[in-house]
Amino acid sequence: MNDHVDVALAAGAEGVHLGQKDLPVAVVRRLASAELIIGASTNNAGEAQRGQADGADYVSVGRLYETESKTDTRPASTDTIRAVKAVVSVPVSAIGGINESNIDQVIAAGADMVAVISAVCSAPDPADAARTLSRRFVD
Repeated sequence: MNDHVDVALAAGAEGVHLGQKDLPVAVVRRLASAELIIGASTNNAGEAQRGQADGADYVSVGRLYETESKTDTRPASTDTIRAVKAVVSVPVSAIGGINESNIDQVIAAGADMVAVISAVCSAPDPADAARTLSRRFVD
């Protein structure tokens, strides 16, 4: 569940992803069971360290590339992924404009996973697009 802790808790969701303007990770960690997976949006190494220290199970770095779904976010880069990987031990997700043409750069920078929207949802065959992107992590 993205942003909405109340909905995640009411629905019994396995996790919630929190942006910098949402409830703080530390507050959600106190409110929720230890089993709730909490992710934190970050844009730099400092935010990532804070997210991890506050109890995030993973941090997400972005917006890496131009995207129509996240127009109000600060830009990041593959260098940001490298900087974050150097200071946190939790998994690092990358988000923002990631597609088949740039995912290899994102993986090379150290992303453990990616979050995508248009690369899958706008594809002629979304299931095939998801499989293609997923395979890049194991090839």
